[in-house]
Order: sequence, then C-alpha cells, then structure tokens
Amino acid sequence: MHICESIESLQKETESAGDGEKVRESAEIFQEWGCSESDVSKIFERRSSLRKMDIHNLRSKLDILSRLGINSADLVKMIHCRPRLLNCRINIDLNERLVYLEGLFGSKEVLVKAIVRNPSLLTYDFHNKVKPVIAMYESLGLSKNDLITVLLSRPTLIPRTNLNEEKIDYIRRTGVSECSKMYKHVVSIVAISRMETIHEKMMNMEKYGLSEDDYLGLIGRSPLVLTLSVDKVQRNMTYVLGTMKLPASVVVHNPFLIFFNLERVLKPRFQIACKIEDMGLAPQIKGPLLLRAMRMSDKRFTKAFISCHPEGVARELLTAYNDAKCVRRLAESSKKNLHTGFPF
Repeated sequence: MHICESIESLQKETESAGDGEKVRESAEIFQEWGCSESDVSKIFERRSSLRKMDIHNLRSKLDILSRLGINSADLVKMIHCRPRLLNCRINIDLNERLVYLEGLFGSKEVLVKAIVRNPSLLTYDFHNKVKPVIAMYESLGLSKNDLITVLLSRPTLIPRTNLNEEKIDYIRRTGVSECSKMYKHVVSIVAISRMETIHEKMMNMEKYGLSEDDYLGLIGRSPLVLTLSVDKVQRNMTYVLGTMKLPASVVVHNPFLIFFNLERVLKPRFQIACKIEDMGLAPQIKGPLLLRAMRMSDKRFTKAFISCHPEGVARELLTAYNDAKCVRRLAESSKKNLHTGFPF
C-alpha cells in the first residue's frame, strides 16, 4: 500500500513539473513575441489552456498575427474579446481571406483595426458565411464605405445577419432611401434583429396607437429604437402620453422622448414646467418649447428656465429640480439585468 502511494505521489510530481515546463515555455514565446509579463498574465487569466498549448502551434499563430501588423497590446484586447482565438485554425483560407478583406476595408491598417475589434474575422467560415453576407449587403445597396462603417461599429454583424423577404419589406417601408446616411444603419439593425423581437416591439407600440408603418417610420428616423427594451419604451410612452398629455404621433417625429432617461430628464423637467405654470412665471414651457427644453443640456435648461428668475424664485425652482432628479425608480438598485442571448 505504501509503495502504491509513493508511485502515485511521484507521478503527480512529474506531471506537475511537466505542466510547469509547458507554462514557462508558453510564457517565453509570448514574451519573445513582445508581450510584457503583465500582458502574459492577462492572456493566461483569460484563456488558461494557452499555458499548455503546443509551442510550435502557438509560435505559428503568433507569426501569422505578426505578419498582419498586430502587436502585443492588440493581442491582449483580442484574447479578452475572443479567448479561443489562438485555439482556432486561423490559417484556413488565410491568404484568400486576407486578400478579400483588405480589398473590402481598403487598406491593411483599417483591416487590422477591424480584426482587433472582431478577431473572429479570422475564424468565420470564409466561403459559406463571410462572402455571402457581404454580398447580401452589397445587393441591398450598401457601398464599400457603408460596409466598413457598419462592420466597425457592429463587430458581430456577420454571424448575426439574417435577412428574409419580410425584413426586406420592413426596410423598404421605413421610407429611408439608399442615398440616405441612415440607410446603412437601418439595414444593418433590421438584419441582425430577430423577427420575433421586431414583432414584439411593433405590437408594444400598437398599444399606444401607432401602426406598423408609424413604427417603421420611427425606425427610419432613429434605427436604434429597435434596440430599446420593451420595458423602457413602455415606461417612457406611458409617461409621455399619460402625464405629459402628448399624442403618440409626437414620438414618431421626436424619438428622443423614448430614449431619454425617464427619472433624470423627462420627469424632472416636466415637473418644473408644471411648477412654472402654477406660479404664473414666464417663460412657460409649453408646446414646441417643451420639446426643445427636453433636448437641452442640463446647464442650458437651468440657465434658460430657472436661473433667469429672481433669486428667491430661482432658488425654489432649483431645489425642486434637484429633488426631482434625485428620485429613483422603485427598487432600481436591486434590479437585475437579465439578457437571453443577443439583446435585440
């Protein structure tokens, strides 16, 4: 029994020594490549399997990144973003992929920037995913510059894209022309959104009297509306229609009403507008001026509607305004953000 325990102990020590040697070799390769000890520590912390990676395989992949012009700082960002990057077969279709991508992005510098933002450009299925998705966007009228913009701003565009006839019809019904600067954003956001999500958000706006065409027109004016949660839209719309007494059509032409923070912007400023009216002060915040007031910076709003009054009145209004901004949503501090997959 004693002999068996000794053998097991010796095996563990040998394995431990072997693992330690592999970790040291991997660390040395990263350091030779230009990484500092801090960089190596961050890389190993993010992807522990790189500690024991085959050194020849590791050196080969780092050589590929060197030829692209990627440095150690870039590598740390890339591993943090895609921990499995160096475990993937980035040499598959590499030359053809790089020629194609450099032609798409226009220069090696922009290509490197795109790869650092989305390292998976080196690992996506080149023939069955990358090229068909790019061709799909080009068929919808996006220019090379438009494609560069959306690929840099939405790094996961390629795997998320899913277009069908219904989505293409929605894009057409937004009323945004191919010449518009908004077109690329409308197309890309609709393309990466789930159909069930689009339907859910349409139905939510219908509860407030907006038709499908109204909502699509809203997307055409502000594509990011499609990324807002149903809960946020419900809360803002309920306040805008129920308390501010504005018609739903106003939101279509002023999307900021559902973007702005309800507790910190909309409520405090509307409460000050009501207080100014109750006190019979001027200028009163009504009609078009109310919408302008909502869009002002905090400093400008205070100067235009609070500081302009006599000292005593201004102090009372400022106190009311600051108190209103300190009110938080019930149980906001304990709210949990639960996401199921892609947010939109």
